[in-house]
Amino acid sequence: MTTKQKVVIKISMNDQKSKSKALKIAVCASGVEAAALQGQDQIVVTGEGVDAVHLTSKLRKKFVCAELLSVGPVEQKKEEKKGEPTLQVQPLAWSYCGGIPYYYYNMN
Repeated sequence: MTTKQKVVIKISMNDQKSKSKALKIAVCASGVEAAALQGQDQIVVTGEGVDAVHLTSKLRKKFVCAELLSVGPVEQKKEEKKGEPTLQVQPLAWSYCGGIPYYYYNMN
């Protein structure tokens, strides 16, 4: 079983079109679950079994300057709320009392 990993790649991107092309290349790689832009010139890719070297070489074909900055495990945030009571929802029982109205119209 492979663990989730986070890959950060630095690419020189000038405009929105080049950013979208870089994200498209990153998402098409095998094992990628999410890709996002970080800052002006970095792409952060997370997934299981992502080949960082292969992904960087694919990006170098389109963008001449692509540099692999870091590869590491994804940091999972564990937030425990101590001392706070949990809210429980209880269903309400609505009763309907027949179809007889409480008022009477005299149509004389």
